[in-house]
Amino acid sequence: DTLSLARLGAELTGLDFSDASLAQARQLASACNQPIRFVEAPVYDAAQVLGEQRYDLVYTGIGALNWLPRIDDWAANVAALLKPGGRLFLREAHPVLLSLDETCEGELRIVHPYFEHREPLVWDDAQTYVQTTAPLTATVTHEWNHGLGEIISALLRHGMLLSALQEHDSVPWEALPGQMVRGADGEWRLQTRPERLPMSYTLQAVKRS
Repeated sequence: DTLSLARLGAELTGLDFSDASLAQARQLASACNQPIRFVEAPVYDAAQVLGEQRYDLVYTGIGALNWLPRIDDWAANVAALLKPGGRLFLREAHPVLLSLDETCEGELRIVHPYFEHREPLVWDDAQTYVQTTAPLTATVTHEWNHGLGEIISALLRHGMLLSALQEHDSVPWEALPGQMVRGADGEWRLQTRPERLPMSYTLQAVKRS
């Protein structure tokens, strides 16, 4: 996503906590002749690590918030990184989707927390969403869900104004195997009555002047 925005003309800083991921990102940026600054730090340390630098846009791509135990700390960093009038653009999996049992074919069954919870959901899976034939050596992951109201309220607490919110009936991966079909746009939807379930959402917010 950082590279795609750079190729559209944006001057960007990319942040990640993984040195291996950043090495790949720098290699891709170099191959595409894009002068992107990449910084290694946890999301919760973003504003501190980037110092006094302030931005016109903070972009958070899909599949990010579920790795964070506290949504309020994320919102505080978003607000701290933006100039007055600066904008957040977020696309994320819908918390209703993340509360469903993905192994339950033929029905939609809520089994996981919708609201933020102290203890993580713990998964042990030898596969990942990245297409690879290499076996995983680290198979355990921890995830947290955050309700839509919790996300919006956290942004409001830290001086952001909600400017747009749209829920979508699609998501860019097969989140419920056996129940979804991929459309011509590359997005996955419920094969039967997709209007039943919000799969993802986009949110925009502006920092108060």
